[in-house]
Amino acid sequence: MSDFQNRVAALKAHHEELLNLKNQPMEWGNGIYTKYKNPIVTAEHTPLTWRYDFDEKDNPYLMQRIMMNATLNSGAIKWNGKYVIIVRVEGADRKSFFAVAESPNGIDHFRFWDEPITMPDDVIPATNIYDMRITAHEDGWIYGVFCAERHDDNEPGNLSAATATAAIARTKDLIHWDRLPDLKSRSQQRNVVLHPEFVDGKYAFYTRPQDGFIDTGSGGGIGWGLVDDITHAEITEEKIINARHYHTIMEVKNGEGPHPIKTDRGWLHLAHGVRACASGLRYVLYMYMTALDDPTRVIAQPGGYFLVPEGWEYIGDVMNVVFANGWIADDDGKVFIYYASSDTRMHVATSTIDQLIDYCMHTPEDGLTTSASVETIKRLVAKNKSL
Repeated sequence: MSDFQNRVAALKAHHEELLNLKNQPMEWGNGIYTKYKNPIVTAEHTPLTWRYDFDEKDNPYLMQRIMMNATLNSGAIKWNGKYVIIVRVEGADRKSFFAVAESPNGIDHFRFWDEPITMPDDVIPATNIYDMRITAHEDGWIYGVFCAERHDDNEPGNLSAATATAAIARTKDLIHWDRLPDLKSRSQQRNVVLHPEFVDGKYAFYTRPQDGFIDTGSGGGIGWGLVDDITHAEITEEKIINARHYHTIMEVKNGEGPHPIKTDRGWLHLAHGVRACASGLRYVLYMYMTALDDPTRVIAQPGGYFLVPEGWEYIGDVMNVVFANGWIADDDGKVFIYYASSDTRMHVATSTIDQLIDYCMHTPEDGLTTSASVETIKRLVAKNKSL
């Protein structure tokens, strides 16, 4: 073989070694979930054929012609017996696109499908699309709801001014996607999730209303709205079902993660909360539960965060961030929670339905003051002393 062919072979062998790396659980967790040592998908996991031109004549130095920057914020679904994530892949050009990666066990050996998803445009093409939530709806379609970002033409001189809408697409095979018109509502929307069941015969959406692309403004938290026709989706009435509060993990904003999981005790919700700190915005995950007969009625909400960046998860493109918009609940009750750290890489944590229900139902709520927090701790201390 030529020197070029030898370098190609070495590159492919190195990539296979990464793809076949076995993941190991972390020791000494919190009893709620188990984290794993290795990220499940990184920019280096993307196919070599996306990044390299293997024609020696055109690429004699074996350079990456198209570089990938990050893999993050992935929707998730069990598909044909495989654990599938719809990954937001961000190229070096800052454009994000969707790509499917699958694993036989949900924890390691994730491999991307041969090509990225070709997502049709809406009437007004988007500059960037990202953060897809996947919902297998009872109407028989698999829906992807994601953010479509465009420049705000009301500020022509401001190259950072943007608008956000909730884009909607649906598929039967995760390959061919039908693009529906973007969701219409009174405000901008960046984190919208489709509920998996009809509610009063209508499609139901979890929303995050906000006055601008970044600032929530008058948006009070996670919203809820019903839609008659998803092929022309419009929310005319929107109510807040999970509100923001001062000096909490969700002081600045909060939003639904993946669609909730239905259990015999209620709907399990995973969400993100954002607060300001000296180093910028801190994103964490939290949980709450709503009633089976009314998905808008909160029946349990543990105080504080559920999952935060730890160790090197803190480091990345956007520091001090975890974000989740995909999880998979197996028939045996095991739950795979897929989360991104610092807008850079994807991880998995595992738990069970029973553990998550126990966590939600028996963890004290946030009393919203220091004195309330101290009294909660003292009650636990007194209980343990009495044992």
